[in-house]
Amino acid sequence: MTIEVNHRHGDRITVACGGVELMSYVYRPDPDPFESRKPYVHPLRTLAGNLVTGYRPNDHRWHKGLQMTASHLSGQNFWGGNSYLGPEQGYQRVPERVGSMRHDGFPVLDATEDRFQLAEGLTWVANGGQEWAREERGITVHSVDAEAGTWALDWSIRLTNVRGEPLRFGSPTTAGREMAGYTGLQWRGPRDFTGGLVLTGDGPGTDGDVMGLAAAEVPWIAFTAEHDDVDAHSTLVFAHAPENNGEGAIHPSHWFVRSEPIPTVAFSWAFFEEFELAPEQSFAYRYRVVVADGAWDPQRITKHLASLAW
Repeated sequence: MTIEVNHRHGDRITVACGGVELMSYVYRPDPDPFESRKPYVHPLRTLAGNLVTGYRPNDHRWHKGLQMTASHLSGQNFWGGNSYLGPEQGYQRVPERVGSMRHDGFPVLDATEDRFQLAEGLTWVANGGQEWAREERGITVHSVDAEAGTWALDWSIRLTNVRGEPLRFGSPTTAGREMAGYTGLQWRGPRDFTGGLVLTGDGPGTDGDVMGLAAAEVPWIAFTAEHDDVDAHSTLVFAHAPENNGEGAIHPSHWFVRSEPIPTVAFSWAFFEEFELAPEQSFAYRYRVVVADGAWDPQRITKHLASLAW
């Protein structure tokens, strides 16, 4: 199947295959700064055309498909929405804490019949306009397999501190809320994924079984659910690149997973403890999301992931 790419300049890049829009990477600024303006992927679809991302759900308007976030960063909120201020104050609407990510350009946009790759430069801007970090982002669409009904999206980040003082990365859990370590690359599922099944290599479980597990011990998780409107299931697999859990990683990663009351997964880089990024220093992570038609089991997922080179 041939990959087709359309770039609506200043707005979005759409990748399609076999007449199905697999994903749109939207980089135009959002209208509401309280939702933390930043690029995101939505819609995200299977090869059969079934939608597997949610956009601005009424419970969290700042949840937008698949997006890079930082819920707690030196007192700023690059996640969007209300900020968690600690056990006594809880969540509060604090617009002056909400930062944004500015799109600076695409140094690479490359498409072949079976692969699309972009490299993007972004600047993380604190509320008030101070530039805190430079990001080199990469997104690649590859491994389209019509017979298996699957394709893969890789997402990389290299972030450099340009603030002039240390940046401290945390989460609501590091601020005092138990088991709420969301931050980093986050997926929000559509409403019909609520109550979906969470899988690891050890088999099916609940979101509570997986919440907070170390990525070094559980390098991938999957989320499968049955759609409304169409008689079909879809499966998403979230996987860490091998080096994310190696000695070169700036901080251990953990999984943030919910099936109820909302469907969401985050590759949390600061679940239980904060980490610090010194001035002019950088960190990097790579992630993979496999989008598949059908309700896959752990054995099939493990075999498929092993067939995909990093």
